[in-house]
Amino acid sequence: MDSIDQYMEESVAGFKEKGDWDTIVEHGDRITEALTDENIEGSDFEEWKVWRPKVDERLNEDVKEKTAELASTSEGEGEKVGTSPEEDVSAAGEKLKESVSELAEGDFDDALKKGRKLLGRAARAADTAGRKALRTVEEPVYEHVMTKVSPVYFDNELVSANIERTRDTDEPYAFEVNINDDDLKDCVRDRF
Repeated sequence: MDSIDQYMEESVAGFKEKGDWDTIVEHGDRITEALTDENIEGSDFEEWKVWRPKVDERLNEDVKEKTAELASTSEGEGEKVGTSPEEDVSAAGEKLKESVSELAEGDFDDALKKGRKLLGRAARAADTAGRKALRTVEEPVYEHVMTKVSPVYFDNELVSANIERTRDTDEPYAFEVNINDDDLKDCVRDRF
């Protein structure tokens, strides 16, 4: 180990660094660099790069906010395609009119197809509205309650990490990062 890593601890849970803000930012940078050197790519790695602490950020503002955003309910299909609940309800209403017309004409197969589309759009509208309402409550709870009683955390398939304030004035932060794949963790360990 070089002198930079002389204070890093390794445990079953991962690589832990204690120190000031710059020290834990550097720890995150080294983990990211080691993962880059191992040719890690994909959405989990991108999420990690966005979440990890940066020099110009602060734990209580920036990192807690990013934690709340990542921990809250994900977007549903309607949101992903940019459709509002109102648009889906309107489209479902149109499908209902078409289905009724098909039934009046005796075309049961087309009426059934339109009915299925109607139900799909109505369900998507309800899903979108529900997710938006849930996020409205979730994000403030995560940001202002959960991060007050527990460390600020990040978790996906690639990396699990947490940052917490300590009572030690010389080492005010503790930042632990676990690489979830044991073989990859060994490769990262070798780079330190």
